[in-house]
Amino acid sequence: MRARPGRVTIYDVAERAGVSISTVSLAVSAPHRVRPDTRERIVAAATALGYRMTAGRRVGAARIAVAAPFTTYPSYLRRLSGMLRRARDAAVDIIPYDLDSAAASDEPLLDVLPTRTDVSGLVVMGVPLGGAARRASRAARIPVVYVDVVPSRADVGGPVVLVDDRDGGAQIGRHLAGLGHRRVLFVHEPQRSPSYVSAGMLRIEGLSQHLGVASLALAEPGAVDERVLRAASDADATAIVANHDQFAAAVLTALRARPDTAPLSVVGYDDGELASGLGLTTVRQPFEESGRTALELVLGLVSGASSSRETMRLAPSLIVRSSTFSPATA
Repeated sequence: MRARPGRVTIYDVAERAGVSISTVSLAVSAPHRVRPDTRERIVAAATALGYRMTAGRRVGAARIAVAAPFTTYPSYLRRLSGMLRRARDAAVDIIPYDLDSAAASDEPLLDVLPTRTDVSGLVVMGVPLGGAARRASRAARIPVVYVDVVPSRADVGGPVVLVDDRDGGAQIGRHLAGLGHRRVLFVHEPQRSPSYVSAGMLRIEGLSQHLGVASLALAEPGAVDERVLRAASDADATAIVANHDQFAAAVLTALRARPDTAPLSVVGYDDGELASGLGLTTVRQPFEESGRTALELVLGLVSGASSSRETMRLAPSLIVRSSTFSPATA
């Protein structure tokens, strides 16, 4: 029996064509990725049922909002790219929202959810949700998945995907201690709010298992200057560890500008394109994998296939290059 006009859905088309709804969605949004005979069956089924296949927003697709400080940290764009690659193989539309950095906020809690009434799930990266936003998401029955947000004592209300920053710091500490370093300077952004646990705090914890650590907070990589070198000297540090690769690159520039300064090992964090070109020892984070994992988790919650609230920890890996060396050979 043919469905009534106006009531035909993507599920009806998929059933008649003998394919999945993901395949129907691909036939609309990326027809070159669907075999010609399969595409013809889908078009024939849609025509017979009176189903309008339109490009742009994929009809019947889950709409997932993704909120993160994209323009502040390039690493979140890499996480987003992992989601987009995963979304190509599913009926998913990704809606990004740019947020301010949590480190720059007095109260870094996202208390206003994206104001889309048709969003079926939310992924929040790098910024915790405040109580008002958590209550609103529950009232609207919007599943939330967190990435790079360390759970506090309170229930965050959804699963969390984390890269193990404490372990990343410990890997740096073991490497530098093995080279003979005993004290390091950790350069990072200032954290204005004590209401959340930042990645930098966890990295310092890991470092401190193996080395003495002094810290210096700077507003941005552009603020790196001779103060960093003086702080390292005052702390008797033989290495500088940066909270991300942009800070590390600025430190290397400052060192090159002062060739009379005692050589210092430099370590970054993230392993972006910059790190390889600079020969920077750094910690590689599985950004794309974390984004893909978060999308799979939120889709499981949206479909009802999962109700997990577990924290998933992904492992970072230390990439050793020429920017670290023994202080005895400097």
